[in-house]
Amino acid sequence: MKKVECDLLTNKYTEVWHEEERELEFNAPHHFQVRPPYPSLEILSEVNFQKGPIKENGINGVNNEDLIAMVICRLEHFNQSEFRCRENSMAITKLEEALLWLRKRTMGREKRGVEGTHIK
Repeated sequence: MKKVECDLLTNKYTEVWHEEERELEFNAPHHFQVRPPYPSLEILSEVNFQKGPIKENGINGVNNEDLIAMVICRLEHFNQSEFRCRENSMAITKLEEALLWLRKRTMGREKRGVEGTHIK
């Protein structure tokens, strides 16, 4: 497994890992693990993304939009409590914007008749 590196992530409490580059299929990681900081190998959570186009491989994992929807839902619930804050509201807005861009991409692929396939 390879650790996800990003300047904006903190590894104070958790780290995110995915399969090694040589194991990637369809140009992207599909299996992720969340773990306590190294050297612990405990797995707190795992996410398996859709591997390959649905029409060619069937539904075999979550898609990007599923995970974004989960985070939006979680932040909306925080914002209905004493933990409401501007930062949560801004994050919700940007996550909704991400969903719009992903939807636009899907709509374009549907229009070209290639949605759910490995055709560009």
